[in-house]
Amino acid sequence: MHVLVVGGAGYVGSATSAHFLAAGHQVTVYDSLVKGHFEAIPKGAAFVKGDIGDAGALDVLFQTIQFDAVAHFAAFIEAGESMQLPGKYFFNNVVNTQNLLDAMLRHDVKRLIFSSTAGIYASKNAPLEEDDPVGPTSVYGESKLMIERMLRWYNEVSGLQYAALRYFNACGAMVDESGEPVRGEDHHPETHLIPLTLQVPLGQRDAIYIYGTDYNTPDGSCIRDYVHIEDLAAAHVLALEALGDGRDRMIYNLGNGRGYSVREVIDVARAVTGIDFPAIETDRRPGDADMLIASSERINDELGWEPRVPDLKDIMSTAWTWHTTHPNGYDDQGSADPA
Repeated sequence: MHVLVVGGAGYVGSATSAHFLAAGHQVTVYDSLVKGHFEAIPKGAAFVKGDIGDAGALDVLFQTIQFDAVAHFAAFIEAGESMQLPGKYFFNNVVNTQNLLDAMLRHDVKRLIFSSTAGIYASKNAPLEEDDPVGPTSVYGESKLMIERMLRWYNEVSGLQYAALRYFNACGAMVDESGEPVRGEDHHPETHLIPLTLQVPLGQRDAIYIYGTDYNTPDGSCIRDYVHIEDLAAAHVLALEALGDGRDRMIYNLGNGRGYSVREVIDVARAVTGIDFPAIETDRRPGDADMLIASSERINDELGWEPRVPDLKDIMSTAWTWHTTHPNGYDDQGSADPA
């Protein structure tokens, strides 16, 4: 299939584009490069610079190229920032997604893979299942839930086939056949725990902060489920091919089924790097849940997906190799001429 990957110059989008190509699919990346990096786009993918909020540009794109499916990664993702700037998140994530969906339907493209989040859940059960109650604790999570609700109605009314994949903390780096890291996390600003933690032994920050020590967890810090970027990307290939086989509507968790606390992540980082760097305890951040751990039994049963890199030490090792070889991230500064 020919897949339009919106947000395909970002962390998960670029890795998934590489996996689509490796599986024999054709890829066109559509990215504004506001957050993404041209250097992250895999060789073999076409690139068009643009924004999904631009209806005219989308019409030209869909008129020029016949796509079989769209994979949607073009969202703002910082939960903390979303609690300060809710309008920014509702507009970019929800309004612009509606614009993309309408453009798809105008041009009869009715297969979509959507990058969703575990942040939509209200349940504190562990592990979380896809039918557990929803109730986001952040504007970011609410924006993703709103999109999932939109997709259900677009499916019922307009026949849109979709897969909504709910991530549980994407992490690690993508490596090539020689073991060299080729894609890793390079967010500006960085808000994810593993790269923030590794910036301390790299000498890029003085300490890592533990935001909240009174959560309802064994050591008082938040617990999260971490899933390697390669495993996430592989799940998107399975979802794409299931849509191609006629599957109508899919919702899947993507996680390892095991949680690690903030303190545990820091300890693993110390072990991997060999550096006993400092950690500072401070107040909670708004919107953080006590615990988010996935049950991925549904996608395992239905599509045969399971994590191949489940161990946090292995995940951390790929991330550490990426950050030591790319201490300043990508070299492209997030800019390139459109193709």
